[in-house]
Amino acid sequence: MNAIEQLQTESACRALIVRAAGCADNNDARALADLFTEDARLVRPGGDPLLGREAIFAAYAKRPADRMTRHLVTNTELEMLADGRVRAVSYALVIAGSRNDEATPQGRKASSCQMGEFHDTLVLTGQGWRIAQREASFVLYVP
Repeated sequence: MNAIEQLQTESACRALIVRAAGCADNNDARALADLFTEDARLVRPGGDPLLGREAIFAAYAKRPADRMTRHLVTNTELEMLADGRVRAVSYALVIAGSRNDEATPQGRKASSCQMGEFHDTLVLTGQGWRIAQREASFVLYVP
């Protein structure tokens, strides 16, 4: 892989990670699930592994309609693996609240604020880069 190809790969992988956060924040379970491979494995904090794209879709489709989140994803480090996959580690600040709470000029009141990490394995498919495996964990929270 030459330098240009490496930069293109890095850009596409970072964009995939950010796009997944945006889909979660917009409660778009189908678009989020489509960013994973058919046989993906997703482990969320404190949850059982979700195996496969349809299991990921079903889990996110069950989110309460009033649940509001914002993910700030940063500090993504990428490692190109010899087999063409990419390993990524990102920090994620996740703030949650309810769409049912009153909107003020400052926004809605947050109910939780947690700092976590995504440990991803990304693969290039016929549809572009996809998440083959994600392990998400929380490391800090504001009580």
